[in-house]
Order: sequence, then structure tokens, then C-alpha cells
Amino acid sequence: MQLFSKISGSGEPLVILHGLFGQADNLAVLAKAASQHYKVIQFDLRNHGQSPHHDVLDYASMANDVLTSLNSLDIQHCHLFGHSMGGKVAMQLALNQPTLVRSLIIEDIAPVTYPDRHSQIIKTLKAININTIKNRQHVLNELSESIDDATSQFLLKGLKKSHEQWHWQFNLTAIEQNYHNICAFPRHSKQFNRPTLFIKGGLSDYITQNNYNSIDNYFPLAKFKIIQGAGHWAHAEKPNIMNKIVLDFLQKQAE
Repeated sequence: MQLFSKISGSGEPLVILHGLFGQADNLAVLAKAASQHYKVIQFDLRNHGQSPHHDVLDYASMANDVLTSLNSLDIQHCHLFGHSMGGKVAMQLALNQPTLVRSLIIEDIAPVTYPDRHSQIIKTLKAININTIKNRQHVLNELSESIDDATSQFLLKGLKKSHEQWHWQFNLTAIEQNYHNICAFPRHSKQFNRPTLFIKGGLSDYITQNNYNSIDNYFPLAKFKIIQGAGHWAHAEKPNIMNKIVLDFLQKQAE
């Protein structure tokens, strides 16, 4: 699948992948900072943003989409950043195509299977009648009845209006039907033996002490940074710190 992309800056390519229910613009602040030094490629993953929708949603397919899209852009080597679900896509791609990825940066996710964390979000989204939406505030009010404010605001970014009709840019049906694939991480016998950085939000429980063995099994060169006072969306909560950590790590690869 050919993915929608946003490209900015020049230099070595840096690919940025967003998380579940998101889109490329979710990481716009990091992309803007990085574009001063790198050619930044932001993709909308399948069933998200402006990329095509498909009934299949798993990490093998999503990683292959990124590979196909990079090939179409004639990108032969890149640095790779992924947040949450996008981090799992990035890990899958790095394990499958180690000669493509010069370095890997993962924000707040581990190569493990997670328990259900999104059923309430999916249930709430499904309960909203997209055909009777009056305005964005109307939707925000409905979301906020059962979802925290930060998550509601995040989801609202995926609500668009075209030809007088509101619609979600993410494919809610495919996400619901394939949610077990999103929670999981495929088993691999390979390792990625290039520079790797895992960035954890200090207030987040997505990466725990129990995950370190799994990370080490797949990414033996992995290093870790913790952003204190940040949760799962550290790039949005502590953007200056995130940008510095990412750019410092990338600069070390050029030394």
C-alpha cells in the first residue's frame, strides 16, 4: 500500500510513524525541529489519516506499507522513529529490513503483547452517530462523558468535514476488528544490531521492568531515556526535552 506522506527538510532521511487513532501531524513539533537537520518523512499509516483503508491491519502489513512507500521515494537508508503503535511498526520494519534502518528510536512502547487498553474508546466512538454531528464541540462533549480530556482532544484531531459531511479519518471498523493484532507483537528470531533508543514517559506504564528482557532479545544495543513528568504522549507533553533527546541521539550516529 502506498501511504500518504509529508516531507520536509533535507539531508539524511528520518521517518516518523504515529500511534493508534493518530496521523502524521501528531508529531509535527518533532518533525519541524528535525527538519532543520534531516529530510523528515511523516507517514499516515494504513487506516489512518489520508492513507488508504483496508480490512487487514497488522504489523507485517503496516511495515510492508512503509517499505513500499520508502521504495517509491527512492529511500535506501533512513533513521526511524515510532510512537506507540507506530513504534511497533518501526520495530517490525527494523527487524525485517536491518540494512534499511540506520538507527531506531521508539517512544513509549515495547515489543510485547499488551492487554486491552482501548475498548472504552472504541465503544464511545461507535456510539457517536456520525450523520447527526452538529459541530466539533458536540463530539467533544460526547467523548468527554467517558474519556479523559487529553484523549478526547487527541481523538478529535481525527474528525474531518468534507462536502458538508463529518467523518473520522481513522478506520474504526478495521481497528475494532483487528485490535488483537494491534495489542500483539509478532514473534521474531532476528535481532536488530544497530543503534537503538527507547524513550519512556516517566508517568507511563507502557514500558516496565518486565519488558526489558524482550527489548534486549530483539534490540541488544538498546539504550534508554526517561522523560520525567511525561506520560504516554511524551512528545506532546514535553516537546523540548523529546526533541533534544532525539536530535542528540541522531547526531551521535553521525560522529
